[in-house]
Amino acid sequence: QVQLVESGGGLVQAGGCLRLSCATSGLTFSSYGMGWFRQAPGKEREFVAAVSRRGSRTYYSDSVKGRFTISRDDAKSTVSLQMNSLKPEDTAVYYCAAGPSGFELERHQANYWGQGTEVTVSS
Repeated sequence: QVQLVESGGGLVQAGGCLRLSCATSGLTFSSYGMGWFRQAPGKEREFVAAVSRRGSRTYYSDSVKGRFTISRDDAKSTVSLQMNSLKPEDTAVYYCAAGPSGFELERHQANYWGQGTEVTVSS
């Protein structure tokens, strides 16, 4: 079966950085756009970033543009999210997702989800 397993979350001070990774199995990785979403306590899940199937195009929410970078490694079937200049408002559970394309992931159209990894940014 398809599995998406996130790692790399933790506690960091404001201004710091973290790198999240998502290891996948059970799917033809190169056939999927990959993305990251997050859900803060009491809020709805929101789109963070996505990368196209070929890795040629990336998509970011306005709130993370310029601070976060998404990348994919098709040889390892993994997707990563480099998060720099973290802010307390970035505190959330971060979810990895696989979808038809990066464009559709940006519109919350995902086929598979991971279980999430928690990121806490202290002020």
